[in-house]
Amino acid sequence: KNALNAIKLKERGVFVQASTLGSLEALLEFLKTSKIPYAGVRIGPVVKRDVMRASTMLEHEEKYAVILAFDVKVERDAQEMADREGVRIFQADIIYHLFDRFTEYQAELVRQKKEQFRSIAVFPCKLRIMKEHVYMSRDPIVCGVRVEAGTVRTGTPICVPSKEFCYLGICTGIQHNNKDVEIARKGEEVCIKIEAVPGEAPKMFGRHFDDTDLLISKISRPSIDACKDYFRDDLQKTDWVLMVELKKLFEIL
Repeated sequence: KNALNAIKLKERGVFVQASTLGSLEALLEFLKTSKIPYAGVRIGPVVKRDVMRASTMLEHEEKYAVILAFDVKVERDAQEMADREGVRIFQADIIYHLFDRFTEYQAELVRQKKEQFRSIAVFPCKLRIMKEHVYMSRDPIVCGVRVEAGTVRTGTPICVPSKEFCYLGICTGIQHNNKDVEIARKGEEVCIKIEAVPGEAPKMFGRHFDDTDLLISKISRPSIDACKDYFRDDLQKTDWVLMVELKKLFEIL
């Protein structure tokens, strides 16, 4: 009991159960080196009470609503309750197997979240129109641009800050050397297609804006949060610097 009480727990983390104190300590040591926090530990089989406890993580961090059951059995009613509540129980007799299943699950969650937030996350970019490469001037606007800063990708909403943030629409296509690409980074020259958003009057190159205006991605508080939470690794340091600059430009708190 004392040994269990001495284990330092985190407020947010997974729940760990093992058959003996020795096996519990071995698993915790492994989790510590893998930088996986744990919020609860117990010796013995997984029962409904354990599932209740793990389900409290669902409102804080879904990825930690998990019980790692090392060399212990899971009572049937506990498993049924877990399936109902959305708690995941991973059971194995070998630490590595347990760890692999858990990390696979984490990666899958990240993939799901990325998909879910892909349309909300907006990468910061500044684009310079190449005036000799304007192929279509209105809906869709098709023109060559040089990426002056940041990253443009398909799905990015584009606006013109120098024309009272005139909203052009969504970048629905990018071509580099006549090949479709998903993304273009600083320094690249690409052809982009911007389609007006349904319900918005289409804007026209030459009337509403011209090649002296910079185009930038239209960011918002939710889009910044989505980038921070789910696309941090996709953005480079310079992208974050630009994000801060655009945030001031849009006066986002």
